[in-house]
Amino acid sequence: MAITTRDQLINALSNNNSRIVWDKASIGSAVAGQIFSLWRATGTPGQGAIPGAASLATSARTGAMGFTNQTAPATSYYAWQTIAAGNPATSVEIHDRLADMGGLSGIVTTAQTVGIDLATLGGGLPAARRGDANYSDVQWWLEWYTSTGATASNATVAVTYDDGSTGNLALVAVGGTVVASRMIPLVSAVPGRFIRAVNSVTLSASTGTAGSFGVTATRPRTVVNANIANKYEQFDWAQLGLPEIPNDSCLMMVMLCSTTTTGTVRGQGKIAHG
Repeated sequence: MAITTRDQLINALSNNNSRIVWDKASIGSAVAGQIFSLWRATGTPGQGAIPGAASLATSARTGAMGFTNQTAPATSYYAWQTIAAGNPATSVEIHDRLADMGGLSGIVTTAQTVGIDLATLGGGLPAARRGDANYSDVQWWLEWYTSTGATASNATVAVTYDDGSTGNLALVAVGGTVVASRMIPLVSAVPGRFIRAVNSVTLSASTGTAGSFGVTATRPRTVVNANIANKYEQFDWAQLGLPEIPNDSCLMMVMLCSTTTTGTVRGQGKIAHG
């Protein structure tokens, strides 16, 4: 059964939960005001692997926040979290990493295959993790694993929408040196349509350095922030929104950087089951 009363939530927080621990090292060469993935940051959870061919991501991966899968009708909820950050004005989003791929090159100017279709990949993403049937809960990103070169380029991203139609997104600027862990959002080019699949990426020019980047699909679940450096902040179920965490969710951290490093990120939390 779902948690539907305050008493059930209190019992789950006390007696039936999975504990979350964060202790992530800082990533250097960040960019203030830009989104960075903490997937490759060392510490706890462990450093996530650079993905290869397109695949669904699950809680079994190194880098994910581990929790205990539940047997229906029981389910799980993100219910409590603390955070202390090395930098002030730190905002950390918790995302379910749905699917990813890596190995795209910054020096290849022909179409590079991505092959992430959430309707078919790995037998199809479970509906509970997808959210709305039209994929409107899914966010898409270009995610960097090693830096590409300093020469400006534009990326043409070919996609399939929720209704099965295909097309290209607006050009994505890939210029300057895009550093490891940077995430650049991919946005639908058709009003009222949402991205179901990313098929390929084509660069308009070589960046000068191959580097390594890929495409990642996520579903945002909640967000916490630390306004003062090295001071713990605490967020309860109401502040977090008590988002449901379906079985096998690959929970990861994504940061909106306030300065030129991500800074250390520490904390603990609980996923309540019931």
